[in-house]
Amino acid sequence: MIRYEYGGDEFVFVELAEDMSLEANFRGMAIARKLREKQLAGIVDICPANASYMVRVDPEIFPPNQLIEELKELEKSVSDLNEIEINSRIVDVPILFEDPWTHEALMRFRDRHQDPNSTDLEYAARINGYGSKEDFIQALTMHPFLVSMVGFVPGLPFCFQMVPREQQIEVPKYVRPRTYTPERAFGFGGAFACIYPVQGAGGYQLFGVAAAPIYDKDQQLPDFKDSMVFPRQGDIFRYRSVTMDEFESIRKQVENGTFQYRTKEITYTPGEVMENPKKFSEDALGRLYHD
Repeated sequence: MIRYEYGGDEFVFVELAEDMSLEANFRGMAIARKLREKQLAGIVDICPANASYMVRVDPEIFPPNQLIEELKELEKSVSDLNEIEINSRIVDVPILFEDPWTHEALMRFRDRHQDPNSTDLEYAARINGYGSKEDFIQALTMHPFLVSMVGFVPGLPFCFQMVPREQQIEVPKYVRPRTYTPERAFGFGGAFACIYPVQGAGGYQLFGVAAAPIYDKDQQLPDFKDSMVFPRQGDIFRYRSVTMDEFESIRKQVENGTFQYRTKEITYTPGEVMENPKKFSEDALGRLYHD
């Protein structure tokens, strides 16, 4: 049951589902995009999230009760997932798993962890039923992730793996958050992968570090020409395991200002993903690496 709520005089909050699913996220994404395309007077901001979205409105121009009626009509227009077309990017995101920097950070906070006697990666592999860290890393990198929302701190992508629900990897957050997380740390909490764009606190399990930035406040790299934040809701990230040698090579490209993410534009319907996630993943990765 979709829930519409007022937030004071200027906000309308819409909860599409109580739990995150690819279907709920696709519907929210489609509604937010259609609303943005309408360019209605009085709409100040549209903030889509994992299974909900919020709209800020000027009540003197567009009364919130009228906005809710508009949103309900948009909801009806996205009832068929096969008719929703999404134009997006699929991106190769290099990750160095079990790197020395996040390892040092996570070892400093074992007293805040569910299992102080193992690393985050060992713990996550075990509770998800994998026999080894290597098998677990393969499961993380075999199928791409949908960037379901961007937020928390500037540029942080929440990423939901595009696999059947029974294959979803899930891990709890730390019992108590860390006070330190390295910049570009690759983490996992609940059913979401993320990359921490800047150094700070955090509670997600730490598995590795991204070789390239996802946030560039000075916009020096080519990928950040139009925005200091790289991820966009609807992007598809393929997290790829790299060696230390490749990691260091990418870091040199970042430092000299020449690095660019490997990306391909892609158009798809949510229906394709929901019907056969495995085939969609194979086709998408084929386009990224072989087209």
